[in-house]
Amino acid sequence: MKLFGAVAIAFASGLVFASGLDLTRFGYAQQSGSRARTPVSQAAYTPPANVESLNASFVGISEQVTPAVVSIEAERTVQRRTQQRDNQQQRRQSPPGLEDFFQQFDPRQQEPQQASGSGFIVSPEGYILTNNHVVADFDKLKVKLTDNREYSARLIGRDSTTDVAVIKIDGATNLPVTVLGEDDAVRVGEWVLAIGNPLGLDHTVTAGIVSAKGRGSTDLDLYRGNQYAISDFIQTDAAINPGNSGGPLVNIRGEVIAINSAIATRTGYYQGYGFAIPISLARDVMNDLIKYGRIRRAVIGVSIRDVTAAEAAAAKLPQIAGVQVGGYSSEDSPARKAGLQEGDIILKADGKVADRVGTLQRIIRSHEPGETVEIEAYRYGQRKTFKVKLAEAPSDAAQVAATEREAPAEAPATVGTNASKLGITVEPVSADFARQAKVPEERRGLRVMDVDPQGTAQRQFVPGGIDIIVEVIYPAPRKAIRTANDLQSVLSKVPSGEFVSLLIYNAQQQSTRVVSLKVSGE
Repeated sequence: MKLFGAVAIAFASGLVFASGLDLTRFGYAQQSGSRARTPVSQAAYTPPANVESLNASFVGISEQVTPAVVSIEAERTVQRRTQQRDNQQQRRQSPPGLEDFFQQFDPRQQEPQQASGSGFIVSPEGYILTNNHVVADFDKLKVKLTDNREYSARLIGRDSTTDVAVIKIDGATNLPVTVLGEDDAVRVGEWVLAIGNPLGLDHTVTAGIVSAKGRGSTDLDLYRGNQYAISDFIQTDAAINPGNSGGPLVNIRGEVIAINSAIATRTGYYQGYGFAIPISLARDVMNDLIKYGRIRRAVIGVSIRDVTAAEAAAAKLPQIAGVQVGGYSSEDSPARKAGLQEGDIILKADGKVADRVGTLQRIIRSHEPGETVEIEAYRYGQRKTFKVKLAEAPSDAAQVAATEREAPAEAPATVGTNASKLGITVEPVSADFARQAKVPEERRGLRVMDVDPQGTAQRQFVPGGIDIIVEVIYPAPRKAIRTANDLQSVLSKVPSGEFVSLLIYNAQQQSTRVVSLKVSGE
């Protein structure tokens, strides 16, 4: 479920345009035509000691942390789209072997593109933490400090799954450094400060509280299609705007607890909902990038999501908590080898409660690839234990290759079998579709051709035959679905108001997930 139906989730980095940016009309805070009045002598209000103390804390934090916060200007050269065809023609007309030589003199072919963001210094050697989206795919990076010193920076490494990047400035001395704290003990309601360079306003400090913890990337509609993306954002109401990306979120001790990354907004600017990456995760990514040039993140090799009320009801789970296994990341998934199945609900990992995705991810990432972790899962009323040998998450390049697949052609309008108890119309996978979409033999079940907009399956399926019902997981026992009669025979035994859980194969993404639906009357 997305956080807001019509709310855009935007990264909080800012674009810089050549024409300049006039964001605010400034004026005098004085009523026009008013007469000057003689001030009346009056004693200043004395605030309570605790208010004075909080005020002093904010001032102290700002003075301590702000010098270590930097502004980042990124630049890359891109080809003008209007010139691409001309350039291709020019290359064809150039003498053989001299295409690039003559093309470099064409003044029309390239133009600079700029963006801005924030970062913070984490070591005297000049290492800086920021967001991946601030520096990704840019050719030149320039860093500016509060004392107006400017340095060229080089990219050490970046990770799109966590939106964390590390850059470095060389040759700088007497660098101020931030203190990295711990986010595990952070509580909702705590005061925090966000520091960065929003809207081109360098080293701006805003205050707020921790509004929530453990916000998932699926809730925010971020990193769509990336099964290794984080689901553990800290939410804050401290003002975050474009340009804040990569800046620190600090507690009242001046310790960095998160990296500001994204906002939920209908306008493109602050509306009270900012999201930051926990520093414990960012620190692990940073250490790997500095040491290895890439991340070495341990994974159990499954796609997962938080258990919903419908899934808990279908599985007869005593509480609405846990992490449901939706599918495997690959054929040699560690979880698959250990015996975990689609539809299993993970309750514990390494002896610790895994009540949601973010918690499970924290537990797993505290281990190294190759280590073995004990997983406790719920299946058909029983708790089962599995020993999973952790694998290393694939690189960004491998992830892109795995998620960017061409969509199969949408099926034409058809008269399929109406599974009215679920509010869907289905038909078997044809040989032509299976060949075109490369659907494995074991995934050739029932294509969901249409969904009743008023039915129980609303927003659960991709219409047009992309989603395929492969199995009924609940009620037990598991049953493979190949024909409409297979599905109807199961539904006929489920009373109205009860739930069923279905294993769904998405032919476009070539992945599985579990969908739980309430059965309605005929």
